[in-house]
Amino acid sequence: MNLPLIQRHVSVQEYLDGEQRSDVRHEYLAGQVHAMAGAGENHNRIAGNFFFHLRAATRGKACGVFINDMKLRIEHNDCFYYPDVLVTCDPQDTESFYKQFPCLVVELLSASTEAIDRREKLSAYRALPSMRHYLLVAQSQRHVEWHCRDAHDRWVLAVLEGTGVIDLACHGLQVRVSMDEVYEDVVW
Repeated sequence: MNLPLIQRHVSVQEYLDGEQRSDVRHEYLAGQVHAMAGAGENHNRIAGNFFFHLRAATRGKACGVFINDMKLRIEHNDCFYYPDVLVTCDPQDTESFYKQFPCLVVELLSASTEAIDRREKLSAYRALPSMRHYLLVAQSQRHVEWHCRDAHDRWVLAVLEGTGVIDLACHGLQVRVSMDEVYEDVVW
């Protein structure tokens, strides 16, 4: 007979303390902790390309750009995620180990994360009042799904394939990133 796996509820403080000591990153979902898989070359190149262009645009501005290891806390869902790239320009975002008020999140799609990125994270991220842009980026082809909050507080979806430009604006930050820049040095 198989016995059910019993998982112990982990408090937010236990999770945060554990992440400081762990060699493996974990996401936190309402008291449950889930280890994250590693990333391949294309993932690293694409995330690095976004970081490079966003960091260049934020120099001298009151915005922070973070890649891979900065947690995003979504308090109303009782969770912490590790977005691939995160931008925050909110002066309230002062925590050292997590951010709460992003204006932009980029997630790179993979077989193991795509369903979560499209459903769970899409819903959670779009519920954040500070969020302006959520990008879902393919690693195996030139394909970006760009969820953008418009001036009427509605979410609009644009799909870019092949070529195009993504205009990202967040509280004093304006940056244009082309599909060529997103996929620079990526080989399939």
